[in-house]
Amino acid sequence: MFGWEWPPYNSGGLGIACYGLTKSLAKRGANITFALPKKIDVDEDFLRLIFGDTEVVYSENQLYSAYSSINYPVSGSNKLVPKKNPPLSKNLLEEVDNYADFAQEIACFENFDIIHVHDWLTAKAGIAAKRVSGKPLIMHVHATEFDRTGGNNCNQIVYEIEKQGMQNADVVVAVSNFVKNNIVQNYGISSAKVKVVHNGIDFENYELEKASELKKDNKIVLFLGRLTLQKGPDYFIYAAKKVLEKMDNLIFLIAGSGDMERSLIEKVAELGISDKVLFTGFLRGPDISRAYQTADVFVMPSVSEPFGLVPLECMNCKTPTIISKQSGVSEVLTHCLKVDFWDVNELANKIYSVLKYPELYQCLRENGFKEVNKINWDKPAEKCINIYNQVLLKN
Repeated sequence: MFGWEWPPYNSGGLGIACYGLTKSLAKRGANITFALPKKIDVDEDFLRLIFGDTEVVYSENQLYSAYSSINYPVSGSNKLVPKKNPPLSKNLLEEVDNYADFAQEIACFENFDIIHVHDWLTAKAGIAAKRVSGKPLIMHVHATEFDRTGGNNCNQIVYEIEKQGMQNADVVVAVSNFVKNNIVQNYGISSAKVKVVHNGIDFENYELEKASELKKDNKIVLFLGRLTLQKGPDYFIYAAKKVLEKMDNLIFLIAGSGDMERSLIEKVAELGISDKVLFTGFLRGPDISRAYQTADVFVMPSVSEPFGLVPLECMNCKTPTIISKQSGVSEVLTHCLKVDFWDVNELANKIYSVLKYPELYQCLRENGFKEVNKINWDKPAEKCINIYNQVLLKN
């Protein structure tokens, strides 16, 4: 399996999803070697981690360290012809290409049945590994370029890598029907080739934290995510303005970072609500769970959300949740409120209602907690193993 990040060194939900899925796959007997492009200080007992930014030396089919440039075995030998390390990558696309070189190299020596890759960053790695090994390829799509850009100004290079990965894959796994429809419509992939496996959630890493000092005099409305077009933080701000016209003892907490941060701060000032909106920056670890439990309501107004793990995490902390209908997680949740991301009036009404009416607040809090604790990685792992077995039978 090829991934791009791993907790706690993750910038979003992709690393968390990889962790939860592989842990549950291992419980079901899968023997997993998980490759990452760069060395991190992590050691897991349920899989083997290898890294692509240290030198590669093979002897007697044993991997002692990992990737420089492509080194191929000398004829009749299992040793490598050493080459000089490549220069540091100038950009992300070069890193992706270097990772594909690493994948091709280790695929010559590793013993495995299936190649499983996650998103466009690892698609080339999967294609390279399949080319030299002949083993089947699964491409797991957590988000597409259409999701990240809202369908506007897609990066054509990224789009082509995604499409190439899906075309070369034996099976494409989508994290929701929302993503599957996107793949079929925008990438021309046959619907029969795309299997939907909804994400789960792993609650083991979340600690319960005491409420923040902010809650002494205020109710808290939380946005937590990247400050990008895809996540809809601007709609959160417009809704905040409308709610504050009806209620005063509120703080709107915006947790995250991204390319919209400056424009959002300016918009908050323009709307005259700077004293009611707090930007926390990017949060990690205990600070995340503290934010969840501090909040009286969590809002995810995503423009295009392939799945969305944060609502599950919030509901596990008994935080009432409002999500956009344009999200994959809306397919699996019942005990939350749903709204079209663009309908700021309706979003404001729902935020106001949760805060105003204790019966609604308690209903979402208790039933959401019960619902989300039935959602884990067991079923997704089981579906993936079934996909593996079906692909192996065909090959």
